[in-house]
Amino acid sequence: MPNLKVVNMAGKEVGSIELSDAVYAADVNAAVLHAAVRTYLANQRQGTQSTLTRSEVSGGGKKPFRQKGTGRARQGSTRAPQWIHGGIALGPKPRDYRISLNKKVKRVAIRSAISDKVAENKLIVVDAITATEYKTKAMAEMLKAIGAGKKALVVLNEKDDKVARSLANIPGVKTAYVNTINVYDILNADTFVVAQAAAKSIEEVYA
Repeated sequence: MPNLKVVNMAGKEVGSIELSDAVYAADVNAAVLHAAVRTYLANQRQGTQSTLTRSEVSGGGKKPFRQKGTGRARQGSTRAPQWIHGGIALGPKPRDYRISLNKKVKRVAIRSAISDKVAENKLIVVDAITATEYKTKAMAEMLKAIGAGKKALVVLNEKDDKVARSLANIPGVKTAYVNTINVYDILNADTFVVAQAAAKSIEEVYA
């Protein structure tokens, strides 16, 4: 059972916390992590790209020149793909890129991603992450004090607008809640920063 130190916002150790093996020391399943990341990235795509085919380009109703006798290749329309201003051959059309992933697989992926961060000593537990005002400087100092990397994922137990909006101004830092964390954000972050209450909530949800 992982026993991690708990620090305050000033970076000083204030205690320790025992976390569940099922979530924080699970076997890292690389295949499931790959599937989860692939699913996440595919589902971010809008799929609204579109090009006009020769039947959709306006104009081109008249045959450009007679069929025979000109010495040129026969042409039926100036909107064929080989013509300037012609339609696009085999171009992209709107489509749905979404991929579905089994709920149980998602849970395995979350546990694997979190356990990977613990194994690499990149999970930092903070006793409480709070803000009395909208102040980016205070959050930046907190991240520096606890030793967070340039890319950090900060997980809060419940919605805190002051903390979230203060962190939003810091490049590379992303805020999430227990019910919104995903595998891609966890793996993409240099440091996984979790409020102590959120660490226990994650344990309850994903154990």
